[in-house]
Amino acid sequence: MMISSHKDVEQLTITSTAEFTADVERVWQVWQDPRQLERWWGPPTWPATFEEHDFRPGGGARYYMTGPDGEKAGGWWTITAVDAPRRLEFDDGFAGDDGEPSASMPVTRTVVTLEPTATGTRMVTTSLFPDLESLEKVVAMGVEEGMSLAMGQIDAVLAG
Repeated sequence: MMISSHKDVEQLTITSTAEFTADVERVWQVWQDPRQLERWWGPPTWPATFEEHDFRPGGGARYYMTGPDGEKAGGWWTITAVDAPRRLEFDDGFAGDDGEPSASMPVTRTVVTLEPTATGTRMVTTSLFPDLESLEKVVAMGVEEGMSLAMGQIDAVLAG
C-alpha cells in the first residue's frame, strides 16, 4: 500500500491518497460499516469506538477515540453526500466530553473519492479547512500524521 499526504495552505486542504489492492466496492465497506471503520479510524494507539453511524445524507456519526492512558477524544460527522461506492462527503468535527460538537475546534469538510486502478482502488481523502488558523491548529495536533497512520491499518481490515 502507498499512502501520501499533501498540505496546501493556499487551498486550505490536507489531501491523503492511498492505494489498495481491493476493488472499489470492498474499500467502500471500510467507510460504510462502523465495525470496520473502528478498526482503522484513528491511529493505532488511539482506536475509535463508533456509538452512532447513520450512513446517509443528513445522517451522522458520533465516536470517541481512546488513548493509551485511557483518555478519550470525541468526534462527530454530519454526512452531506453519499454516492456509493465512489464518493462520500461529510463535515468532521471534534466533540467535548459530553459528545456534543466543540465550539472551540474547527469543523472541516471532508471529501472521500474511490476510483478503480489497474491493481485495485485509489482512495483520495481531502479535508478542507475554514481558514489557515484552523488548518495550522489541526496540523499542530498531529492530525496529518495520525491520518496516515490510521490509513495504514486499512489493508489489515480489507484482508480480514
